[in-house]
Amino acid sequence: MPATISGQMFSVPENDGRIMASWEHFVNGDEAGSDALRRLIDDSWRRCFGASVDPGRYQAPPPVGENSLHYLRDESSDLLTASAPVMASARDFLSETGTVMVLTNHSGTILNLEGDMSTRGAAENVHLLSGANWSELACGTNAIGTALEVGQPVQIHSAEHYCAGIKRWSCSATVIRDPYDGTILGVVDVSGLSASYSRHSLALVVATAGRIENRLARMEMDVRYRLLETCVDRLSVSALDGVIVFDRRGRAIKANPRASTVMADLAGCQFAGAPDALSALTLKWKQTEQAAEDLPDWIDRDWLEPVVIGGEHLGTVLTLPSRRHQGGGLSRSVPLFFGETVEKGSFEKVVGASPALMQAVGRAQQLAKSRVPVLLLGETGVGKDVFARCIHESGATKDGPFVALNCGGFSRELLTSELFGYTEGSFTGARRGGMIGKIEAANGGTLFLDEIGEMPIDLQPHFLRVLEEGEVYRIGENKPRKVNFRLIAATNRDLRKEIQAGSFRMDLFYRVAVTSISIPSLRERTGDIPLLGDHYLKALAQQHGLGPRTLSAGAAERLAQYGWPGNIREFRNVIESMLLTSQASVLTEADLPLDIRAALEAAPQDDPDAPCDARDLTCLESAEREAILRAIKACRGNMTAVARELGIAKSTVYAKLKRFGLEAYVDDLRNYRV
Repeated sequence: MPATISGQMFSVPENDGRIMASWEHFVNGDEAGSDALRRLIDDSWRRCFGASVDPGRYQAPPPVGENSLHYLRDESSDLLTASAPVMASARDFLSETGTVMVLTNHSGTILNLEGDMSTRGAAENVHLLSGANWSELACGTNAIGTALEVGQPVQIHSAEHYCAGIKRWSCSATVIRDPYDGTILGVVDVSGLSASYSRHSLALVVATAGRIENRLARMEMDVRYRLLETCVDRLSVSALDGVIVFDRRGRAIKANPRASTVMADLAGCQFAGAPDALSALTLKWKQTEQAAEDLPDWIDRDWLEPVVIGGEHLGTVLTLPSRRHQGGGLSRSVPLFFGETVEKGSFEKVVGASPALMQAVGRAQQLAKSRVPVLLLGETGVGKDVFARCIHESGATKDGPFVALNCGGFSRELLTSELFGYTEGSFTGARRGGMIGKIEAANGGTLFLDEIGEMPIDLQPHFLRVLEEGEVYRIGENKPRKVNFRLIAATNRDLRKEIQAGSFRMDLFYRVAVTSISIPSLRERTGDIPLLGDHYLKALAQQHGLGPRTLSAGAAERLAQYGWPGNIREFRNVIESMLLTSQASVLTEADLPLDIRAALEAAPQDDPDAPCDARDLTCLESAEREAILRAIKACRGNMTAVARELGIAKSTVYAKLKRFGLEAYVDDLRNYRV
């Protein structure tokens, strides 16, 4: 039967017609229930009516701005990480189904969307877009908003929607819960125009939410293991003070034997004799913050030490002083920034001591212990190959071969044979006896693929199959060969942009980028230039049979002012040129190559990175602005990492960006970072 929405006619099934009639009566003031409505829909319509939701609305409110969306994604970083492979696969298995898969945060704002591209136009018309809010208050009855309201799987079909413009859609959704405390983190939804309706989509979203929750649980457990491994020495049985370890959400997870006694002394009868006193102790702070919001009166803030490894906040250690130590109180605690003071060990080949570099080294050391694929990100010449070899030499595959291949150095045909190998006679010019490929040669060890973004798109599915099945086929051979290797990939490209451009597969991206390490450029760690200069002068002087050479302070200062587009590789060449063209034992500014001197003379005197005029700022504000700018550079625009680096809340960081005019700079850095 036909139904009317604001004068427009469209056909709906008979039951939909009854629902439409009920809806028209309802929005016109007749609140009596209808047999055509499910209890779920009736309750939702009444909530919408009571909240004065406009039933004539044709789309969700406009999406939030890019900066606000970045902030929301940072807040839900764990949810996005856990759902990434699921959302990536949605593009393939939902193609040609007329549906899209949507991921939202706990308030119903869309964080990510994948699926059938043919549906995108219709989705944009109703603002089914990243950054748009689909709560019931914003869009009336819909699967996302209603699932958030009831906390259960929900399927909303066609006329059951409250707002007129969404009645052409059918959607299924369920909430994603924190596996540890059951709080709602977000919603996964499958939506499409009513013609694409399938009752099985509800089962799909329930299964998908379960997969995401399982991944969240594994991620949280991994963080806890790393936290406890780091703090094991602090939990000594012989310690006189009480020590309690809290996870990153403020929950007590481990304590030494003295903790209960000291806690009872400090807190009085509140915890005396309580067998579950420790489990009841919770400190309140946001997951993305390091500082506690409200502390019990008996806890001194100086007793808390954030545990930070490689820039990631894993948790906090609370040291409760015993009475014999309380006379003068504890000295102010220093955060445990393990990534900042890391012992290099097998990473001695990495020259430098800047915080940005040490953060990358600390993360690499941590990841070296596992066998998961690692993606090294950084500009050309930053030393990604050095990091790759150090990870190999520090990891479980160190006794196996290290096989490196640059994907950008070959034609498609040569790269195929280099990767997979071939059998004798498989093509004209093939070697007698065939050739083993780099994948097979790396069996039992590490395969390092540099410039993986250069791999031809038609070759990527074949390499993906090797990663998924652990088998490789030589060219001209039908029998697979088992392989087991650790993959380290590197790129100076933004692979997400390559995915959007259609030159890199999303499913391959999520296989090679299980974890990633951003290696800072030389201009982000100019304080390391004296160390690098001494290192290369010593090595190159020995290589060329020359006497000892040193770099003057003036030369090092001038080198630090240069932009270094070629990074460490260019720096090495410059030092070698200075070494070979000077007879002096101390290299000075006069020994700098002509092109470097010309570039320095042509460079503007003012800071080119400053997006605003800083002359109106006070000295203190100028210093604060410079500290924030350095942190943004070191963390490559990641606001969560910037907040951790500076020890302030992310909301404060965003306020400072606006105050100092750095928002445009952050946007540019995000658009062009690798």
